[in-house]
Amino acid sequence: MIGTRRITRRSFLAAAGLAAVGASLSLTGCGGSVSDGLSSKHLLVAHSHSEAHPVNVGLQKMTEVASAESDLTFSVYPNGQLGDNAAMIQLVKAGVLDIAKVSASSMEQFNSAYAIFSMPYVFESTEQYFAVMNQSEAVQEIFKSTYDQGFFAIGWFDSGSRSIYTTKDGPCEGPADLKGLKIRTQDSPTSIAMIRAMGGSATPMSSGETYTGLQQGIIDGAENNETVLVQDGHGEVCKSYTYTQHQMVPDIVIISTETWESLDEAEQSAIVNGMTQGNEAHEAVWQDLVQENIDGAKEMGVQFYTIDKTAFIEATQSLRDEFCAKSADNARYYEDFLSYVQA
Repeated sequence: MIGTRRITRRSFLAAAGLAAVGASLSLTGCGGSVSDGLSSKHLLVAHSHSEAHPVNVGLQKMTEVASAESDLTFSVYPNGQLGDNAAMIQLVKAGVLDIAKVSASSMEQFNSAYAIFSMPYVFESTEQYFAVMNQSEAVQEIFKSTYDQGFFAIGWFDSGSRSIYTTKDGPCEGPADLKGLKIRTQDSPTSIAMIRAMGGSATPMSSGETYTGLQQGIIDGAENNETVLVQDGHGEVCKSYTYTQHQMVPDIVIISTETWESLDEAEQSAIVNGMTQGNEAHEAVWQDLVQENIDGAKEMGVQFYTIDKTAFIEATQSLRDEFCAKSADNARYYEDFLSYVQA
């Protein structure tokens, strides 16, 4: 088993164009021997964002803290060097990759309970969102639910709230304002059903095609956080951004069960503490990034609208009801989330 993993891990790094790393490490798993003076427990960490992205900042902080508190060492691979979300999950599951940041939505295929994070208005405010993610026992139960499948979650990063922005003037205050509008959405049943319930005509489209779709009038709007307005140029075409805040889907940091079990308690504690501080470092940079994009979008002429979200919350209630009806656990998780709504 160890020999198989040694070959798989080195071979994968070489195939990914990281042969230098594969050659320098005698990779027998995280507990094996390592040459060139590296720690005997050298962990590989990967994500799909750039070096400047808040996710990379958070993961670098996590590894810095964990290294300072233990003999662990790390290599962090950004820019999707080790694959997309689906690929990284499979690599962590197989023990080839130790730690990865993936979207909560990509975890649904391993435990359907993860779908709760994609449900519209399961979080009615950012205050509830942070309280649930940081304090809820239900979240911790979901995080640990895939342990026997070869991986589990050790933490999360904020990825903002998703809202509606359109090429038409004025706010979208309820389903009537979205009627007849073609809204780009992610290609998932939950997202499509959500936009339809909110009154729009759901139009699945890749993120890379969205700008052209808006520019050419193929779609009338889209839904995402504020960063796409400047970073992806969507604010050049869409001048109305309405804070519907219909989804707050966290990014999830997962670790290989095999890796975790090879660590002693002190090393596990170092990683957990590193993740906590990494989350804090990420959030500070993330909020700065969001504000920079809001300021930049305003300079482009984008108008931001804060609305009463009640009409949209009521319009999407059936989706949450369907989620709860699927299992007793789903219903229990949702009730737990609701308990964090401030009166």
